Amino acid sequence: MLWLGSDWQAEYINFSELKSRKIQKKIAGTNCKANRKLGEIMGYLIGIDLGTSGTKTVLFDENGENLASVTIEYPLYQDHNGWGEQEPDDWWQAARDSILQVIHQSAVDPAAISGVGISGQMHGLVMLDQAGKVLRRSIIWLDQRTARECEEITEKVGAERLIEITANPALTGFTASKILWVRNNQPEIYEKCAHILLPKDYVRYKLTGEFATEVSDASGMQLLDVPKRQWSTEVLSKLEIDAGLLGKVYESPEITGVITPLAAAETGLKAGTPVVGGAGDNAAAAVGTGVVRDGLAFTTIGSSGVVYAHSSKIKIDPLGRVHTFCCAVPGAWHIMGVHQASGLSLRWIRDTMCAPEVAAAAQRGVDPYEVMGEEAERIAAGSDRLLYLPYLNGERTPYLDPNCRGVFFGLSGMHTRAHLIRAVMEGVSYSLRDSINILREMQIETSEMTATGGGGRSPLWRQMLADNYHCKVKTIDSKEGPALGVAILAGVGTGLFSSVPEACSALIQNRSVQDPDAANAAVYDRYYPLYQKLYADLKTSFDQLAGI
Repeated sequence: MLWLGSDWQAEYINFSELKSRKIQKKIAGTNCKANRKLGEIMGYLIGIDLGTSGTKTVLFDENGENLASVTIEYPLYQDHNGWGEQEPDDWWQAARDSILQVIHQSAVDPAAISGVGISGQMHGLVMLDQAGKVLRRSIIWLDQRTARECEEITEKVGAERLIEITANPALTGFTASKILWVRNNQPEIYEKCAHILLPKDYVRYKLTGEFATEVSDASGMQLLDVPKRQWSTEVLSKLEIDAGLLGKVYESPEITGVITPLAAAETGLKAGTPVVGGAGDNAAAAVGTGVVRDGLAFTTIGSSGVVYAHSSKIKIDPLGRVHTFCCAVPGAWHIMGVHQASGLSLRWIRDTMCAPEVAAAAQRGVDPYEVMGEEAERIAAGSDRLLYLPYLNGERTPYLDPNCRGVFFGLSGMHTRAHLIRAVMEGVSYSLRDSINILREMQIETSEMTATGGGGRSPLWRQMLADNYHCKVKTIDSKEGPALGVAILAGVGTGLFSSVPEACSALIQNRSVQDPDAANAAVYDRYYPLYQKLYADLKTSFDQLAGI
């Protein structure tokens, strides 16, 4: 049974009735912005963002305002070069505890929380046995061990056919190759596997008891028919993966289950609270930044980097340099370039050689990245002929190369730590420029660019993007990105808004806009071709290094 909000005393309906009647339209009406008393029945929404570094849970009011936010971190295990794993129960504990804390901090009545949405890092493999117990650590998105399995997938499905169905070539980061790796290397675990989930969907399972996913995240498994928005029987058959291992696929705003009594006891949520499909991290960020119509795009600089454009029509790059996925808006898609180590590159330089900046930040009570940005800003565009290739964990766009690695090129005795910091930021900007060029080649309009993620909060980095993209780069008022996006999806699924675009128009406001600097843009235009050439020059050397 499901209770819908504190203002609907004793209004109970069961879960199947909620879905079959499409009650959201009957509840919400057609225009939430026009209903000034809507807050009286809206209650509150929770957005959970399961990231690589930690899980952030945010409690929002009916206007999209952040009432309470808690982030809980957890470790990343990299036992071998190119590997990356995490413990699924670390995600659950972080989600459970952060939900409990935001409810406590806000003093909101759990009965007034209308719905929950979940965003998450994509592509991670979670394997459960028949009892729902985790069988092994999750192999996550940045793991690069599956090159042989990608060859196996391509051979069994066919390179062209694979792109036709899944909209992408076989990729080491995607879930299908991870499944085959476990089957090939840990058959005793594979034989016990009864359920395969994505990271955020494991948290869904712990909240609702349901084995389910949604189209945006499922698109990154390499098992979904992306044009048809359903599991591909052809791919599953050719790869000999039992479809019964996979959860039911929903659209992102659809209700997938409700909070169980056990989860309610652990999280403080009310049993019966709806949980919607949610979205993969980038699709959720698109909703959270209002990129839900044609012509709109965003750049995220988080651990990875993303250039994302919305499209009401499916468009697939036949060369597989960028990804096409179902997006969180039903019936629409997005085209996305993904870069493996964007913010991760800046984090790496912070952790390895920026102790003075970290110490100075602690004294001033500011983020270390703020101090690092001030250092980088003292250096002129081009970093005095120092270039950085941000390939710490291989690369996806545009090279699909698990073997390439990070490089400083042009290092000389004159260069300081400030030069290194700026070169890292510029190298990431060049990398993201690769994606913009491909989107424009595919005739995908990007009339507006929004910057988001931790790196998007840096004015210097946003200026570098504007200079490299040759277009305006803006930010929005909210800093919550994916968490706000899935909270909006929860609002749509539970009837608080009639559609995703309508909800975004009501809740998301623009903030600053940065124009390209003509002088800096001219400098980057001279360096960028050399940046591109360096990968081609080093390609065989990267492969040779991997073979040693």
